[in-house]
Amino acid sequence: MSGIKPQGQHREKRLTAVAIRNLKEAGFYADGHGLYLKVSTSGAKRWVQRIVIHGKRRDIGLGSASLVTLAEARELALQQRKLARAGDDPIALKRASTAILSFQETAARVHDLSAQTWRNEKHGQQWINTLDTYVCPFFGSKRIDQVTGTDVISALTPLWNNKPETARRVKQRISTVMKYAMAQGWRGENPADAITKALPKHDRSTIKHREALPYDQVATALDTIRGSKASKATKLAFEFLVLTATRSAEAREAKWTEFDLDKGVWTIPANRMKAKKLHRVPLSSHCLAILQDAEQLSDNDSLVFPGTKKGKPLSDMTLSKLMKQLDIAAVPHGFRSSFRDWAGEATHHPREVIEFALAHVIKDKAEAAYARSDLFEKRRKLMQDWASYLNPRRVINP
Repeated sequence: MSGIKPQGQHREKRLTAVAIRNLKEAGFYADGHGLYLKVSTSGAKRWVQRIVIHGKRRDIGLGSASLVTLAEARELALQQRKLARAGDDPIALKRASTAILSFQETAARVHDLSAQTWRNEKHGQQWINTLDTYVCPFFGSKRIDQVTGTDVISALTPLWNNKPETARRVKQRISTVMKYAMAQGWRGENPADAITKALPKHDRSTIKHREALPYDQVATALDTIRGSKASKATKLAFEFLVLTATRSAEAREAKWTEFDLDKGVWTIPANRMKAKKLHRVPLSSHCLAILQDAEQLSDNDSLVFPGTKKGKPLSDMTLSKLMKQLDIAAVPHGFRSSFRDWAGEATHHPREVIEFALAHVIKDKAEAAYARSDLFEKRRKLMQDWASYLNPRRVINP
């Protein structure tokens, strides 16, 4: 490092603010702790620190003297010297910090990595859209390691009381992005979890659950659907949905390859289940009759209940709209509740058999560990009892 002006040995803090302003001659001017002021031939001045990292001498630029004061340069030099003496590499740490993404960039990465886990494309788009809409205007451009609990509260406050359900989902999604950042080593805590007690509790007693019919009215609803002017595919899909107590998409998007009609088993693959776990459904004799009728609709289509567009299943709106037109006071998903109420109140089937029939995830870890069987044969009896209780008449108008 030629051009260094000797100013005695082992002296620290040799430079002063006045001296720095007056320095004109090109060269390196020592201050201490390996800190030097480099003056170029053009008169520009910048800070450089000479330091030993892992046994090798390195030079680190600390910025322009017009932007970094003498006091700031000394403090930074001291910090980096301490890091080097502790065995760390200040240069590598600096490079790593510049590689840290903003919140918006991190959210986009998490969204892309989760692409295979979305229940459908619409759900995945909603996930990222809510963050873009409600969060990024507040701190989307901020480096994720610098996002604070105050930032999160600022984003959630406008939503918290006006759109409580949306606010809870946004908070959960912020937390997911933060957990990814923690796993990358970009931050040590999750501000979305830390601020939970700082937000007022929501009154969940007024939440309106999806409408469902009392179980003693379900058979009448089936009769109403069968006598309607809806398409045959719609009627069969509706009845199949009710009899299997499955979710709307699981029934509407059923494919013939999922069925073993000889054994009376419908195997829904994991990627079509909410819990992402394969689910076997025992088919009652009534369900098998429905499938026999549905075979007339297939026309070499892989879908059991094809929609009006080739290769597309019936839409959820088709079933919902039909129920409104027929004044059936429920939504398609509500028939799972009807089934659950009937099974729990009107039968002696064990609770775990009923829960397995609904493909509910066992939340108790100890109980889940021992649940090795899916209780298939017991569920077959349960589902046949449900079909017999409804006693559907196998008359479907064309």
